[in-house]
Formats: sequence, structure tokens, C-alpha cells
Amino acid sequence: MKSINQFNENDVKITSIEPVFEGFFKIHAYKFNHALFAGGMSQTVRREILERGHAVAVLPYDPSTDNVLLIEQIRIGALATKDSPWLLECIAGMAEGSTDYEEVVRKEAKEEAGLELQELEFMTSYLSSPGGTTERLYLYLAKTDLSEAGGIFGLDNEGEDIKVHVMPYDEAIARLNSGEIDNAATVISLQWLALNKARILEQWQAE
Repeated sequence: MKSINQFNENDVKITSIEPVFEGFFKIHAYKFNHALFAGGMSQTVRREILERGHAVAVLPYDPSTDNVLLIEQIRIGALATKDSPWLLECIAGMAEGSTDYEEVVRKEAKEEAGLELQELEFMTSYLSSPGGTTERLYLYLAKTDLSEAGGIFGLDNEGEDIKVHVMPYDEAIARLNSGEIDNAATVISLQWLALNKARILEQWQAE
């Protein structure tokens, strides 16, 4: 399908990128001009952008039992809008400059849930909040034997305290529909699985 966009990267002129903050995250101030829908160019716009790098997330799924695996950990940013900042999530992690996203997924699954993933199916990628960060997330579904999965994991040096939950697919969808699961990567991953489950089951059960 042809793109609906009339503009591309050539219609943006970056005049400067300056560091604002350098810590666990980096913030840069961008100054730029861009093409206008009515014609001509905009005045100079300044935006502070969070430079997180890119990330991956994976939803382990066992087609033989129709179970999925989610992890639970504290996310302090959720405290402003939730009674509990302990969230049910997909396994996820920063790519740290790597473009071998499947390798990063496998490493994170081992660290956060003690899992050895089997087949990976790329689901989609998305920009997490492009008005304020350059981060793009790459989402995968993983064929996984979850019969012995469970426990508490995480790296002490990264301050991680992660509990593994294995649950029926229907329960995960119910928790999604109730609003309990409300972080973007997990919402998108479960919705993708719901839309593609019949095809995935046919594909994986035939192997």
C-alpha cells in the first residue's frame, strides 16, 4: 500500500542537537524546521528528546498447553496512576546498540525468566512515544515449553526483582480486557496473538 505521507526525512532540517542531561538516560535538545502542509517551512522548533536506545520484548507461548508467560516487577513510573506499580509484562530489555534483536530476546528471556526459547516469530515494531523519545520496540512471540517455568529471577546489579507467572491464554486476555494489563508492549503483544493465534497454532503444531 502506498504511503499516505507527503513528507519524508528530507523535509526536516535539523539545525542543532545539544546535550541537556547525561545520566541513566540521556536527554538531547533538538532544534529543527519542517515542511508545512500549507506550504513553506516552519519556524525553528525546540524539543527535548529522551535518548533511550531501542528495546525488545517477547511473549513466550506454549502451543501444547495454550499457556503464556508474563513477568511481574515494580515499575515506579506507574505509581502516579495505579494502586500498585507491580506490573504484569512481557519479558523485555534494551538492545544496547545491537541490531540482532533475536539474540537480545533470547538473552533477556534467560535472565528474566530462566527460559530457553524455541522458535521466534516477529510480531511488529512500534515507536513508544515519538513526541518525546527516539525509542523503538521490537516485539516477538516465542514458541516455548512452559511446563517447568516459574520462579524469581533478575540481575542484582540492575536492581531487578522479577516473578514469573505462567497462565492460560484466556486468563491473560481476561486480565487485558479488565485493564489490569495496561503497558503498551504487553497490550500489543497479547492483541497480536489474539489476531494471529489460529495461524500460529497451525504453523507450530505442524512442525
